[in-house]
Amino acid sequence: MNPFRWSYRFSFLVGFLICGSLMGFALFAEYFWQMFPCPLCIFQRIAVIVMGVFFLLGAAWAPRGSMRWIPAAGVWLGALFGMVVAGRHLWIQSLPADQVPSCGPPLDYMFSAFPFAKVLELVFTGSGECAKVEPILGLPMPAWTLFWFVVLAVLAWLAVRREGPAHVAN
Repeated sequence: MNPFRWSYRFSFLVGFLICGSLMGFALFAEYFWQMFPCPLCIFQRIAVIVMGVFFLLGAAWAPRGSMRWIPAAGVWLGALFGMVVAGRHLWIQSLPADQVPSCGPPLDYMFSAFPFAKVLELVFTGSGECAKVEPILGLPMPAWTLFWFVVLAVLAWLAVRREGPAHVAN
C-alpha cells in the first residue's frame, strides 16, 4: 500500500491508529517497564492525544475542499507543540551531568500550586528527572516521539494536498 495514494479519510484513520499505538506504548512502558513520565514526557503525550483527536475528526468527517485544512491544522499544531517539547527534552538530556537542573516538584503539585503560565515556565526550565536517558532500540524516548511528530505531520500534509476525483470516494 502506497501512502502517497491513500485517501484523506484512510490517511487520517492511519494517523489516529498510530497516535493510539504511541499512547498504548507509552502506557506499556510506564506500567510494565517502570519508565515513569517526567513533566516533558507528559506534555509530549498531550501533543500525541491532540493529534489523535484531530486525526479522528478528519477520518470521521472526511471534509472536502478547503475544509480539509481544519483537522490538518489541529494535527500540525499538536505536532509543532510536540516537536518543541521533544526538542527541549533532548537538549536537556544532552547536558553534562553538572549542568542538569535540580529535580522539581511533580506536575500535579505544580498545577495545584502555580498558575498555568508558571507551570509552563517550570516545565520548560527542565528538571533532573527529565535528563534521565532510557534508550529504546538505541534512541531515547524523546527522539522517538520527535520522529513520530514529524512523520504524522507529513502524513497529514500528504492527505490534504491530494484532491481530485480519484480521492473523493473515501
